[in-house]
Amino acid sequence: MSATILIRRSGERGHARHGWLDSRHTFSFADYHDPAWMGFGPLRVINEDRVAPGGGFAPHRHANMEIISYVVDGGLQHRDSLGTGSVIVPGDVQCMSAGSVIEHSEFNASQDAPVHFLQVWIQPDRINASPRYAQEHFPAESRRGRWKLVASPDGAQGSLPIRQDARMFATVLDDGEALAHALAAGRRAWLQVVRGSLRLEDATVLAAGDAVGISGPADLRLRAEAATEAVLFDLP
Repeated sequence: MSATILIRRSGERGHARHGWLDSRHTFSFADYHDPAWMGFGPLRVINEDRVAPGGGFAPHRHANMEIISYVVDGGLQHRDSLGTGSVIVPGDVQCMSAGSVIEHSEFNASQDAPVHFLQVWIQPDRINASPRYAQEHFPAESRRGRWKLVASPDGAQGSLPIRQDARMFATVLDDGEALAHALAAGRRAWLQVVRGSLRLEDATVLAAGDAVGISGPADLRLRAEAATEAVLFDLP
């Protein structure tokens, strides 16, 4: 890998506790503000949220943001002003293009077990478009040993369409399995470890919650050091 990497360790992230919610903020969010971590290109938010049984986000509004939810464990109950209602489970990816405005709520679907998910915000390439919602299930086998495209500007390969020249990939790796991603010149990538452990070719080890940002051109090569789940954003 020829490019210099920017490392974001799990323990350095912002942290918020609200009784029902335990949230780790990769970038500045709400009461957590760090001028050094305002985002990465159009990638504005990665919150790792754990919501207690019965807890959740009451109805609230967003505008002009692509909001992606990636469930790790448990079930997330979604409702919005478009009339959409669903429970998002592991393997599901949800995308709300807030557009001009959308109101939604997200609650733990269980009264007994927590829900663990990533909340991702990407700034769109246009403003005040019509709001829209999409959800798709990507089985673990479709992500095993490869980068599975789960969100893209054109909905390629069955991915969710987003309003930005950005692509989100997901993978599940067995211990010792290797994977690579070629990053073109003028592009950047953000790699987020969901669980497990990854070693980059320069010997950098990333644990669960750790991340790296890379500017292209680069050949990102990594190897799992345990059963691992990770997501990758290829960004302008």
